[in-house]
Amino acid sequence: MPSFDIVSRIDLAEVDNALAGIVREIATRFDFKGSKCSIERKDSVLTILADDDLKLKQMHELLKVHLTRRKVEPGALDYKPPEKASGNTVRQTIVLRQGVDANLGRQLVREIKDSKLKVQISIQGDEVRVTGKKRDDLQSAIAVIRALKIEQPLQYVNFRE
Repeated sequence: MPSFDIVSRIDLAEVDNALAGIVREIATRFDFKGSKCSIERKDSVLTILADDDLKLKQMHELLKVHLTRRKVEPGALDYKPPEKASGNTVRQTIVLRQGVDANLGRQLVREIKDSKLKVQISIQGDEVRVTGKKRDDLQSAIAVIRALKIEQPLQYVNFRE
């Protein structure tokens, strides 16, 4: 039976390349001269350290630009509220969302079942598998999911006949 998987993955090597580009740009930009702005990644958490809220906003713009250049969706970023750090600086953590969590998986299952397509859908860990008798039904399921406008980027992999 034809099937495919719905996943949400980020290429961490591309994220590291984007962060290296951001660090280079911070070092050369005039408006960042003498500032203590930095960005680093540990596992799937980015930490931004900025002098003030204005510099934090500029760092957000740099992050979006460099990630889109590297073909990483900015929708995969989950911004936590900024907090005060030592020396009148601002620290913000950003979580890289990977995998389809339980709530999103249930939403996808509900939407596909409501569309009355002749497919079976199951949640398998952090991915969702869709199977059906016809390839056209699977393509219709992809169209239904794309129409939902989910902010987290989803990929459709393992398309099998």
